[in-house]
Amino acid sequence: QLQLVESGGGLVQPGGSLRLSCAASGFILDYYAIGWFRQAPGKEREGVSCISSSGLSTLFVASVKGRFTISRDNAKKTVYLQMNSLKPEDTAIYFCARAPRCTTLRGRDYGYWGQGTQVTVSS
Repeated sequence: QLQLVESGGGLVQPGGSLRLSCAASGFILDYYAIGWFRQAPGKEREGVSCISSSGLSTLFVASVKGRFTISRDNAKKTVYLQMNSLKPEDTAIYFCARAPRCTTLRGRDYGYWGQGTQVTVSS
């Protein structure tokens, strides 16, 4: 059964860090790009970052550049989103999804979404 499962969310103070994980099963992760998206209450879903199947190509939305990094360990079938210098506006449910390539952060280009993990940045 094809599945993506996010974990690592939680409550953190502004300026803090979290590392999200996206664990894949039921398909060969090596063949796919993985994207991270987020949705805050009352707001549209936003593409945050993606990483190509090889890990050599990445994209980031402007608001997280310099603060977030994305990586993958295909042997562990997991993609990570390291989030540093977190801000209250980063509060959202974070989702991962797969795509053939990491060329866009448009949600419609991705399929097989995980259930999400909540990230709350608050003092």
